Amino acid sequence: MKLARCFITICTTIALSGWGAAWAQPVIPGSTAFCLYEVPVDDDGKRRWINLGIVQYVELTDTKLTIYYGGGAFGAGHETRYTIENPAQALAILQKMRAVASACR
Repeated sequence: MKLARCFITICTTIALSGWGAAWAQPVIPGSTAFCLYEVPVDDDGKRRWINLGIVQYVELTDTKLTIYYGGGAFGAGHETRYTIENPAQALAILQKMRAVASACR
């Protein structure tokens, strides 16, 4: 959990240095044990939220941003993906995640 926060902090620092603006998402004060973050709607049209407290790591390629979370033994984790057009878009998503996580302290 601390590693994921560290990575998000680094990416947020880069994003704040002028690589893009964050998209709006309500930030509701809460707890690090239950810190909800809305992810893209799934194929069935269902809205989904992940608990930022269980994010393990975030992976960025030229075309997608993947958030890995809730992992356990034997690859029991989950992932959610964002299709991105450029690194600035990914950094904006990470900045939004950081804002939500900050409110959950």
